[in-house]
Amino acid sequence: MTKYMVLYNSSMKSSQLMAQATPEEMKASIADWMKWKAEADKTLKVDFGLPLQAVGRVTKEAINDSDSQVSGYSIVEGDSKEELLKLLKSHPHLQRPGASIEVLEMLSMPGIDS
Repeated sequence: MTKYMVLYNSSMKSSQLMAQATPEEMKASIADWMKWKAEADKTLKVDFGLPLQAVGRVTKEAINDSDSQVSGYSIVEGDSKEELLKLLKSHPHLQRPGASIEVLEMLSMPGIDS
């Protein structure tokens, strides 16, 4: 099976989204994610991951604030990237304004156990 890193992008920081949501909205959001996972688990192996928040960007020259819009990640394993991409079209993350999802294939490195 191929392993993919799924990155959830948002124009709002995860901490802002969670702070602004009512308990009812959080419960409904989690229910939507669980419904999506139940469907995805029929053909894929999904590790939800966690919310993320950018804390900095490090280069050889400097350490700066980060403007990354990555707000969370999942690890997904499956035999078909087409199936994954199709399932992600109905992901509840996309209900947020300006949201997008990046999918990256995780490649094995010769000589390194993964």
